[in-house]
Amino acid sequence: MKNLIVVGHPNKESFCYSGILQTIKETLLGLDEEVKVIDLYEDKFVHLGNKEEVEKYKSLVSESNRIYFVSPVWWFRCTPLMEAFFDNVFTPGFAYKFIPLTKTLGYPKPLLGDKKVRTYLTHGAPALPVMTIYFNSVKLRLVMGVYSFVFGWFKTRTTQFWSVPFVTEEKRKKYLLKVKNHIIKDCKK
Repeated sequence: MKNLIVVGHPNKESFCYSGILQTIKETLLGLDEEVKVIDLYEDKFVHLGNKEEVEKYKSLVSESNRIYFVSPVWWFRCTPLMEAFFDNVFTPGFAYKFIPLTKTLGYPKPLLGDKKVRTYLTHGAPALPVMTIYFNSVKLRLVMGVYSFVFGWFKTRTTQFWSVPFVTEEKRKKYLLKVKNHIIKDCKK
């Protein structure tokens, strides 16, 4: 199986990068899986990025069976470069198309519904306010506003890790064990 990891964190020492990304990559390689990584900050990807780079990313997405997204949450969204990736790569005609229902109404038909997708989001905040006061808006927007268009309803998995800058090393190890177990489970399917 071909696996693609898209990481959107500028700091290679971050938990997203040195923890989650590395755990996904090492687990997949340990299972003799093929792995490609798109490091958006290393690539210096920009919104309305160059066409060659966007086409390269589209090709990697097309070739992949599984896609893993890794991003911290900043201002209730993924990082700017992860958002730019969604904007530039998951375009109409490549990722989805609209099927007309009436003259002024249509619905999105996913064109990448054959992909298995898993997202890991890290938060500086604890779960309680995000899940209650803010109705888990980050995950809701991703699942309903991006992934449902591109991959179809209920075909993606999103895991959120809370209070990451403040939790103990033991808690971080538990987070990474969860990631490893997800990857192993994904590879058994």
